[in-house]
Amino acid sequence: MVTNPSPYSSSPFPNPIGVEDLSIAVISPSEEHRLETMQAMNGCAGACVGEFSSYTAGVGDLPATLDEDYDVIIIDLDGGAESALDLVESIGANGVATVMVFSESSDPELLVRCMRAGAREFLTLPFSPDVVVEALVRAAARRPATRPAKKPAGKLYAFLGSKGGAGTTMLASNFAVALAKESGEKTLLIDLDLPLGDAALNMGITAEFSVIDALQQVDRLDGRFLEQLLVKHSSGLFVLAAPGRFVPYQSDNDVINRLLHVARHEFDNVVVDMGSRLEMMATTAYKEATTMYLVTQASIPELRNSNRLITQFFSAQLPKLEVVINRFESRVMGVSEEHITKALTRAAQWKIPNDYASVKNMQISAKPLVLTDSAISRQVRLMVSAVTGKSDTAAKKKKAFSLNIFG
Repeated sequence: MVTNPSPYSSSPFPNPIGVEDLSIAVISPSEEHRLETMQAMNGCAGACVGEFSSYTAGVGDLPATLDEDYDVIIIDLDGGAESALDLVESIGANGVATVMVFSESSDPELLVRCMRAGAREFLTLPFSPDVVVEALVRAAARRPATRPAKKPAGKLYAFLGSKGGAGTTMLASNFAVALAKESGEKTLLIDLDLPLGDAALNMGITAEFSVIDALQQVDRLDGRFLEQLLVKHSSGLFVLAAPGRFVPYQSDNDVINRLLHVARHEFDNVVVDMGSRLEMMATTAYKEATTMYLVTQASIPELRNSNRLITQFFSAQLPKLEVVINRFESRVMGVSEEHITKALTRAAQWKIPNDYASVKNMQISAKPLVLTDSAISRQVRLMVSAVTGKSDTAAKKKKAFSLNIFG
């Protein structure tokens, strides 16, 4: 649990120089210890203090979040020394913030371990206010004149199917490959179509670890741990695959949110294959999506589902929704484009042609469509061009060539 930071200004004493604008995080599972720490800082009027009741609070990549948002991080060792030391080490490795630790014990061996982990101050309970204030003054003196700019969260592109079998995974995986190549940016595909996602299969990837490993080990889930679970495709795309065998998993929105937070901290672009899992609409995959692609088909069941999804989840402006009609065949659909638009309550932004031969070849060769030329790959690359702002020259040339022949 995280409480909102609040300024401390109740001290009757003169404020120590440099401490008044410090941002301080206090981390302790013990409410009594947190309160005692707060009371010891009453001599620091103006300091902004945030409380954390867990070493792995559900705020995404906690070490990175703390180092970005706080000048001083004060950690209680008595709520679980090993977890506390892991957190100290994670922050202290490359961090800017000053890490302090405290304990009721003055064990010299524990002190040495803390200093090796990166702690700059070791305080002993019960606190002497003067000792705490002096430690904060030293922290203020060590604070750099300018902090490194906070890295913006990576863009999040989510693919949701109106129905199983709509082609969501095919489009999400090919979009991700094209995005990695076209943008030149660090891009990750996460297969959250659990428990039977097959994005890795479509790409010819064999993964030793899966998204389940990330979700079931949330206490370890930071950028370094995530990196160990990924497979890199030859296109440059990183993939966090669904498990290769059936693994029952009870969805936990907070854990999924944390995974997405960590992923967006590490990657410029994160593409999520949600399958047709509506419970994912309660996560940041929906709430913070840069663009959400609703994948449907021009048949009555898919259009009916799409209408209900759009009405329920996309009546407001956010997140940005783009409708993708897969296996589109204007001449043989049996449903007019006028009726499609009426059913969707809006015009579809993308129409992916029905190219069974190309999809079949992709499934056999396990080679993404966008790495070859086809009617589908050209449309997917145009989707990517729309988000990168880079034109797809190959697709435009092909379109111009077709117009010359049939025009």
